Amino acid sequence: MPATVASEALLVCLAVFAAATVSTWLLSVLTREYSWVDRAWSILPPVYLWVFAVAGGMVHTRLVVLAALGTLWGLRLTLNFARKGGYRPGGEDYRWAALRRRMSRRRFALFNLGFISIYQNLLLLVITLPAWIALQHTGTPFGAGDLALAALFLACLAGETVADQQQWAFQQNRLLLRARGAADPGFLRGGLFRFSRHPNYFFEIAQWWLVAGFGALAAGSILQPGTLGAVLLTLLFVGSIAFTESISLERHPDYAAYRHEVSALVPLPPRRPAAETARVPGGDDPIRPGGP
Repeated sequence: MPATVASEALLVCLAVFAAATVSTWLLSVLTREYSWVDRAWSILPPVYLWVFAVAGGMVHTRLVVLAALGTLWGLRLTLNFARKGGYRPGGEDYRWAALRRRMSRRRFALFNLGFISIYQNLLLLVITLPAWIALQHTGTPFGAGDLALAALFLACLAGETVADQQQWAFQQNRLLLRARGAADPGFLRGGLFRFSRHPNYFFEIAQWWLVAGFGALAAGSILQPGTLGAVLLTLLFVGSIAFTESISLERHPDYAAYRHEVSALVPLPPRRPAAETARVPGGDDPIRPGGP
């Protein structure tokens, strides 16, 4: 594929990135809600992936598979986000409100511009760069390695769906118990959350490392720009876990014991036998779908 085609496709994506950055920042300033990037989180990556696939003429299997997998990822995430009210007015991620209480108004304004609006929008583009790499190496045939990555991606997509459903079911039951005046169950420790405190995060990160794998197969090396997005996304989630759990520790005295017993991210056997009573960090169900 001529370098000019890949360059032109990247320029289109950069234009979308610039428009999304300006739009989400202006909307946050005008509405005083700071989850506008969250609302675009599941939409922009599939757009970028299809830009690269279309630039390749829709004839290169690796690019089309990447775009199709990204679309499935985006649809699942969008539906999960919508059912939690993320697109409704006032559907702001609770962590932004918590962060505003910890920052001065001026510091949060700079944080909103630099991190929430610019950096996160840039990250949504960077995680799709494996498709840009694949567009530059269309001569590398689609093979068994690509099929294995696609199968693992679908398995992780299913795992994240199960984790989000368990979280959703618990939250709905929690609301019902509150309406009846029953005791708040606090947090669930059953299902996938018995083995990881954030299994949905684990599967989300894994999916984008698998996307990076497509770029690595195309280029013949993992040491190329397509890997950067997976690295940065992992770091974002690690930071998000630390901040989210600082809130959980304030809300739930028992959360410290849960942290001691259960792995933060990678599903592992609990350090001590987990109680049969189902408990998942109830207050830690972020509005952002699969995102920090």
